[in-house]
Amino acid sequence: MSREVDRHASAEQTLEILHEISQLLNTQLDKETLATCVNMIESGVNPEALAAVIQELRRESAVATSPSGYSANGR
Repeated sequence: MSREVDRHASAEQTLEILHEISQLLNTQLDKETLATCVNMIESGVNPEALAAVIQELRRESAVATSPSGYSANGR
């Protein structure tokens, strides 16, 4: 059981360090989102593709929350 506890503590510490780095780089990812991204990458998702998806989602979110709600191209 101690081995499992150590593994969990190590994972938490790693996530904390990654979150601090993430904040320094101004990624605007909260801990939960960062953990999800790490899990996806560990499962084989291409990190560059994941970053591109996050950037596109942010662009779409910005358009959706803009005062007009739509961009010039109808998106």
